[in-house]
Amino acid sequence: MQSGGGYEIVQLRNGAHSVRSLAHGETMHVGMGPAAEAHALYVEQADLAARLRGHTGEFVVWDVGLGAAANALAVLRAMQGTGATLRMLSFENTLEPLRLALANVEKLGYFDGYERALSELMEHGQARIEVDGQQVNWNLIPGDFSLLLADEGSASWPKPHLILYDAWSPAKNPSMWTAQVFAALFARLDPSRACVLPTYSRSTMLRVALLLAGFYVGAGSASGAKEETTIAANARSLIASPLDARWLERARCSPAAEPLWTGEYRQAPLRAETWEKLRGHPQFASG
Repeated sequence: MQSGGGYEIVQLRNGAHSVRSLAHGETMHVGMGPAAEAHALYVEQADLAARLRGHTGEFVVWDVGLGAAANALAVLRAMQGTGATLRMLSFENTLEPLRLALANVEKLGYFDGYERALSELMEHGQARIEVDGQQVNWNLIPGDFSLLLADEGSASWPKPHLILYDAWSPAKNPSMWTAQVFAALFARLDPSRACVLPTYSRSTMLRVALLLAGFYVGAGSASGAKEETTIAANARSLIASPLDARWLERARCSPAAEPLWTGEYRQAPLRAETWEKLRGHPQFASG
């Protein structure tokens, strides 16, 4: 398989190809393949096409973990026929996966003619394209998202309607999954703007971190071998299957529910003060 910059192209069990990080020992979209998983996880369960059709003005997407661009391109495909205009901010600290992917366009099979836009994005940090005659303004923000988010400059980013949260796993990239990151992320939302955050992980510590940050959290749809993923939002009405009292009790008994508070991965049960905050969340108080 072709490799470069610490990444390689690998073939998945279902025959699809994807990008694997040699350093992390993890493969992007390993369950279903890049195109299918990006659509199922970030388009279908976020009900993106319907939200775009009913939207007035610019719809804002934060693409956290551009990677090999499968998620971002799934969003562009979802735009077709909706009449929506889009602004997308892609965050990434290395462009090596995307460079490798662009050298293997035919094998990966999901670029749909957007190669030039991605090359422009990498070279200039921005791209202006049209999808079905509608404008897409696409910006690349390089760097570590957890550090960028903590900087005061993040307050000037356009407020999102959708966040594609697709960092490497908590075990391999813990600094992207801390309670502080999700608290800072929630603080950057516009309370009057409905925002949905799907992600592939279903870990209890992640869900606790999201709840503590202020999100409403639910069980997300299956993805490949994963029976569940996670979906969060700033309004309960946006969550089809919210976590309930039974989940709360399981979290209380779990040996790995305390969220990460530093960039060092570990597993621990809920602390007493975390439990008190968690059970007081309006998602459970109103249930």
